[in-house]
Amino acid sequence: MKPLTAKHFLLPLTAIAVLGFGAPQAGAQGFLEMLLGRPPAKNQPARGEFPPPPKKKAAPLPKISSPTYNTYKADRLVAVDFSALTVPQTTGATVQKAAVGGAAAGGKLFRKGLAGLEGYELMAEPAIGKALVAWYAANPDFIWVDGAGPNARAKQALRTLGEAGSHGLAPADYAVEVPTGMAPLDRETQMIRFEMALSARVLRYIRDAQNGRVDPNRISTGYYDFPAKALELEAELHALASATDVSVYLETRHPQSKEYQALRVELEALKASAESQIVVDPKLLLKPGQSSAELPKILTLIARDLDDEMGGAHGETLARLIASETYVPELEPVIKAAQKKAGLTDDGVIGPRTVAALAGVPKAERIARVEYALEQLRWLPSNLGDTRVFINQPAFTASYIEDGEEKLNMKVVIGTVANQTAFFYDQIETVNFHPHWGVPKSILVNEMLPKLRTDPGYLDRAGYEVTDARGKRIPSASIDWEAYGARIPYNVRQLPGEANALGELKILFPNKFAIYMHDTPQKSLFQRDVRAFSHGCIRLQDPRGMAAALLGLSVDDVAQKLKRGPSVERVTRNIPVYVAYFTAWPNASGKVEYFNDIYGRDERLKQALMATEAVRTPSS
Repeated sequence: MKPLTAKHFLLPLTAIAVLGFGAPQAGAQGFLEMLLGRPPAKNQPARGEFPPPPKKKAAPLPKISSPTYNTYKADRLVAVDFSALTVPQTTGATVQKAAVGGAAAGGKLFRKGLAGLEGYELMAEPAIGKALVAWYAANPDFIWVDGAGPNARAKQALRTLGEAGSHGLAPADYAVEVPTGMAPLDRETQMIRFEMALSARVLRYIRDAQNGRVDPNRISTGYYDFPAKALELEAELHALASATDVSVYLETRHPQSKEYQALRVELEALKASAESQIVVDPKLLLKPGQSSAELPKILTLIARDLDDEMGGAHGETLARLIASETYVPELEPVIKAAQKKAGLTDDGVIGPRTVAALAGVPKAERIARVEYALEQLRWLPSNLGDTRVFINQPAFTASYIEDGEEKLNMKVVIGTVANQTAFFYDQIETVNFHPHWGVPKSILVNEMLPKLRTDPGYLDRAGYEVTDARGKRIPSASIDWEAYGARIPYNVRQLPGEANALGELKILFPNKFAIYMHDTPQKSLFQRDVRAFSHGCIRLQDPRGMAAALLGLSVDDVAQKLKRGPSVERVTRNIPVYVAYFTAWPNASGKVEYFNDIYGRDERLKQALMATEAVRTPSS
């Protein structure tokens, strides 16, 4: 007989437990624990249950944010410290002031007047104040004054400063009080102060004319990138002191492009014109069946510009319903015909683009847009270049200009409002045929990662390749895409092919925004009026035409290169590209056209200009 063991007692004990306590409930403590008096572990399942392993808590989805705009801060003005111009010298018991650097020819009046700078508070930009003192310390003589008062050079400068409005600048920023009716004892003091004030304001004018009143990189470092323009302020004073015609010299400090001149002509014409237009709410959005007091204005504008074709088809309807504030079904064909005539998508919806096409832009708004355009041109090189590519984002167009003539003009797709295309300029370097598309980290994290977490192998199936930092190819399905947050240590690129996001070619001009021009398989988007659909890059309607122009080839040559497979062609000529943002811009014939502010950047510029004026007005 085998010896008894503990297991021989388990069945009876279990039976006793069932008899004494009933069948054990799920989640209750086991019988042996009750028998031995041991408490169950907290949240421990009943003996005999096999719970599934705890689920791994999904990490929150990371997000790479878009760039932001800043609250613009203008440079504060400071009181110019003139103490370095006069140094106390002691002769016996007498203390007098002497000009640093000695006396220049004709500098006696200047030297006598230096005492008049004591207690004088001239507010100026720090760099301008420093340049003033350095120049006059080395050149102790007047630029703007002779023995009788302001000289001819001063009168030329004052006249030019007073006409600053013709450049879209504010004349009050450069105003200088001219001394009149001076008593002999006050003349030296008044003249030295006038000299310093005029020099300070002329230097401000030169700086504004060349660089602009606003530093665009302070508006946003994520959407603007402009290199600083060198400006030697002391050298400018030297040039002014030796100029035979100050007005002519000051004119050279402004941009010299024909586009700048066309905008100036437009500004003067606008200021001289009367507001004769029918003004319609530029933000109107009216669909069939809705009502608005703006509708009769729209209908009046259509009736005013009727041609024979439109009049024959819709004249009777317009005459009968021209005062209607309700967008009735009968009016929809009229609106669609007017949209088609204006080159818009004839969808029958009266929105901002339809209003702009039919009513134009109100005079005050046009003046503001032209002034913004003049300011923005100061951020660019004075001469844009006879051969260049110019992309104007609000117009959704790209132009190729050669020897000053527009050779190509095509539609483009730009970034969405959430993925805005930046404003900058660069140099075109290469044309890549049948390119890979390197997926930007923002797209990988914001758009692909959510899918990769549930389907890690989808990149392998969709024609993408994943590589590590060493360039080794890694199967997408083998990666734990939840492990890295937004710091994914892999590069993803789409292989060339018909589905490739870049189409058959891309045109590179390396920049910090990773923006370039390229083809696209989504050709239908070029039929839209508003073409803001990309992640920031520029999609070209005619990429082969642009590539041919840049490489100095024919379109057939480009087609042959594409047939040969992937290659990279270097652009050997010096061709700048301007990825620009102008809501007022002259076309090839010089006529200024107006466009909607798709990204709201005019308002940002307006705020920056107001911040600059707030600094200058109270104390200057």
